[in-house]
Amino acid sequence: MVSGGPSSFLAGPPPRIFAHRGFALNAPENTVLAFRHALDNGATHLETDVHSSRDGVAVLSHDARLALPELDIHLEELRVTELQRIDLGFGQSFSTLTEAFDAFPEARFNLDVKSEDAVAATAAAVLAAGATDRVLVTSFSEERRRRTVRLLPGVASSASAAIVAQVVVAARLGNAALLRRVLSGCVAVQVPETASVLRVVTPHFVRAVHSVGVEVHVWTVNDPAAMERLLDTGIDGLVTDRTDLAAALIGRRSERDTPGLP
Repeated sequence: MVSGGPSSFLAGPPPRIFAHRGFALNAPENTVLAFRHALDNGATHLETDVHSSRDGVAVLSHDARLALPELDIHLEELRVTELQRIDLGFGQSFSTLTEAFDAFPEARFNLDVKSEDAVAATAAAVLAAGATDRVLVTSFSEERRRRTVRLLPGVASSASAAIVAQVVVAARLGNAALLRRVLSGCVAVQVPETASVLRVVTPHFVRAVHSVGVEVHVWTVNDPAAMERLLDTGIDGLVTDRTDLAAALIGRRSERDTPGLP
């Protein structure tokens, strides 16, 4: 890895299965129930998004705007007690990051910090739970990512959008020195297979990123044929809504590749 530290986020061999907002076939996304279903259906890691409530509590939601029946408001305008009274279905309301840590004390969480207010709220929840070693911090914003990482010494982190753009260029140029520099402090790049007309994930890209000790995780992959194709390139993780399909596929590949098995 480019960065060191005590993190166990990437402990164990890949490929890794990241549950994108949990497993939401029979649960609202980003809730404790969705995370429980994800772990029961093959997830090795839980991917989720963090905002802050009005009173500074880290709350799990992809969107800041709440467009619910008879309620159209931004999440940060409500206190956490108000958010927890909102019925999301299946007996679930908005989950806090602390609740998720408490419910799954061994689980590893991939946290996307979605807003400026969520930086301090995320760090406070991680520190209070003693969860730094089982968390990865990322953000679309490089500034938000850096600010959160500074508050959590030793935490794992993946590249922001701005860094990923530089990684793509450096990989195409075969410039290992540039790759090592731009990925300093990151243990992974988490990317889509394609971005507009650009194919991001290729065997060359994966080899280039691996050459500086960094993993490649690809989002959001729900089709087994696409999972198979990407795993063949050597990627280290799938971010998926269908952890069940990913786990079954990876199990079959493991059996196929294990010497001595029929």
